[in-house]
Amino acid sequence: MATMTRMELWPNREVDDVQAVIRAVYKHVLGNPHVMESERLTSAESQLADGSLSVREFVRAVGKSEFYRNRYFQKCAPYRFTELNFMHFLGRPPESKAEVSAHIVRCVAEGYDAEIDSYVDSDEYQSTFGENIVPYNRSLSEDGKSQVAYNRLIAIDRGPAQVSSSVKSSQLVYSVATNSTSKTTASKVSLGGSGEANKKMFKIVVTGAKFTGPRRVSTTEYIVRGDRMTPQIQRINRTSGKIVSITEIV
Repeated sequence: MATMTRMELWPNREVDDVQAVIRAVYKHVLGNPHVMESERLTSAESQLADGSLSVREFVRAVGKSEFYRNRYFQKCAPYRFTELNFMHFLGRPPESKAEVSAHIVRCVAEGYDAEIDSYVDSDEYQSTFGENIVPYNRSLSEDGKSQVAYNRLIAIDRGPAQVSSSVKSSQLVYSVATNSTSKTTASKVSLGGSGEANKKMFKIVVTGAKFTGPRRVSTTEYIVRGDRMTPQIQRINRTSGKIVSITEIV
């Protein structure tokens, strides 16, 4: 499981302290992977060690790395990418479908880097982790967190044996869309595009899409199943459409 304890890099840190923080950031932000030497961000690590880079900026660099982009942006469904971003950068699951939709829209409209920046630059990140605390799973370790938040985080992060990138489909489509809790039974976790959550229907509202022929339409609605959202969003991107909202059809 990703980091659950608070780890801070102090100004008077030793070499071992820096290495411990680097390992903790890789473990939490990258989702408990095995990082080969060739995949490490050696330049960013050196800057963190000499004090020219804060932990927050090191987290940003890891989030914008090809390692993260390849495993979570390119290979996961949009909802999965978004829910993992919440866990990896803010240490909590998304709280509402509006929150998820806003991040998907931002990623499509402004790009990958803007999506990563939106977490690391947020007031929530700054007030929770500041410049030198490694993000950790707050829903598992902080007092006052709801049972819903706890169950949702467990649904995303199944334990120390799981690597986040091994699960490509969303684990929270249904619970977030319906504002309900998530079951925490391991056997219920979907490893592909199947299961009741991914069979839910969603409406994607798009403006400014290009159309063939003389027809001019300013707003278009697409009705898609959860497990078909990725290819539909890719098609919208190819037509230069702007996603306005993504909502579940009740």
